Amino acid sequence: MEGNEAQAPDREETGAEAWQRLSAYTYLSVPERLEYVAVMRVFCGTLLADLAVPDVLVKLQRAGGPGAALDAEALTARLEQLVRWGNLLHSTHTVKATSIAEYQRSRSRYQLSKLGERVQRDADEVLAGADAAREVSSELLALVDRGLGEIVAMVTETGGPEPQQALERISTLFVQFAEFAESVRDFYAYLGQVLARYDLEGAEYQGFKELLLDYVEAITEDVSFRAPRIAAQLAAVWPHLPTLLSRIDAHTTGLGALAEGLPETRVQRSRGRDLADWEGLRDWFANTGGHGSQVDQLRDATLRALQSLLANAKRMLRSASGEMSRRKDLLRLAAWFDAADPEDAHDLAVAAFGLYGARHLGVAPDPESSVPAYVSWWTGPVVDVPVALRERGSRAPRGRAAAAEDHSEQKRRLLEHAREHAEARQAAADELRSAAGRFDQVRLSAPAMRLLLELLTAALGNAQLHKDAGDFLLDGAQAGDADLGIRLTAWRTPGRHTVLQSFDGDLTADDLTLAVESASMRVGEPMPEAGEASA
Repeated sequence: MEGNEAQAPDREETGAEAWQRLSAYTYLSVPERLEYVAVMRVFCGTLLADLAVPDVLVKLQRAGGPGAALDAEALTARLEQLVRWGNLLHSTHTVKATSIAEYQRSRSRYQLSKLGERVQRDADEVLAGADAAREVSSELLALVDRGLGEIVAMVTETGGPEPQQALERISTLFVQFAEFAESVRDFYAYLGQVLARYDLEGAEYQGFKELLLDYVEAITEDVSFRAPRIAAQLAAVWPHLPTLLSRIDAHTTGLGALAEGLPETRVQRSRGRDLADWEGLRDWFANTGGHGSQVDQLRDATLRALQSLLANAKRMLRSASGEMSRRKDLLRLAAWFDAADPEDAHDLAVAAFGLYGARHLGVAPDPESSVPAYVSWWTGPVVDVPVALRERGSRAPRGRAAAAEDHSEQKRRLLEHAREHAEARQAAADELRSAAGRFDQVRLSAPAMRLLLELLTAALGNAQLHKDAGDFLLDGAQAGDADLGIRLTAWRTPGRHTVLQSFDGDLTADDLTLAVESASMRVGEPMPEAGEASA
């Protein structure tokens, strides 16, 4: 209980400080914000200078704009209000006045507070280029890569790095990295602003497409190329960081000594002198906490941008087919509603959307079911309404007809298969021709044996069997393939055994002689002896 009581004032003080800091933004949202901004710009234009009301009046009149119309009394009220918000501070200064009125106006002088200067500077940056597309400083990424390499070389050399030289390298590295990271955030914030639009015209869409496909792709590729190298260099320098930062602190204390002497004073050190700065740099390029690195988020953001580009492309295609965007019409109608009184607004709604009074509309029920006229619609039978009629008020089918199925890939595969089959059969025919007359000396391949059996079957089917001198003869036992350029002839030879050898097995044909020849030979020519299949 005592520990909780001791911590309560700290939380209240922290909340009060946060409230006071946030109050410094109040002048940017009040109705007189343009006058307050003009006054703050006068103070931001000087360094360590306090100004009285007449001085501010002169500068406002020279600058022109909303602040030029302020008089001394109104300006004094604005300045005092800025003091209460924490943007300005009272300054003591000796006043020389020739009248009581001049003394009353000049007795209070004002100077800029640190918080007020920071808020106004941020506001001017927002007003100057909030909607502009900031170019990503990708060249700084190469400098970060080079600077890390130099630091790695320094910490690994004998004797360690020279503190002042190491400090210069580290300060330069973090300034370059901060500028690069800020430019990436600003650019992708602008990109998100453009992605939220769904009314891009043709020229805008073309520029947006080139921006994504060219510029964003170049940024992503550059970051993806250098991120592993930077992560590897950070891993190499990480064990040496505590010693390196300690040597730098011992060499150059900076404002750190002030923080030790005045505990209530907070000091914001330059980037790179604390280990937390290096942890932020490592988390940008490497996944150390399991939440993904900034490089991974960059890839995801690029993917979402490309998906949005496709969504806009689909919308434009729908617009080209007749489904035009009604955004401009709806904005014009909204302006009419905003300026109309209640009665005119009802008339506009009726004319624009057809929202008339309630009407009882029905669909013809089933003719076989008879429903008396006194039956209420609440308790009567339900009539099925088609979905198209219920949602669109039309029975006409919507959508485009399905595209014809593309069989080009299947045709290509079939043609390839037919070509391979034809080449295999041609190789088998060449093998049979080369082995003609030597079938007892060679062993045929499986395709050649299948082709030989195919021709033999066709030849026996074409043959005519007749009896001569008490024996049976084959007449016209011949078959061929003109495409393969091969022909087989068979005739009966009693007592002869023809053996055909192949890798699938051997075949013995009793009382049969086979001859294989080129299909270019004419029928009736004498068979070459080399073409006969012998036993």
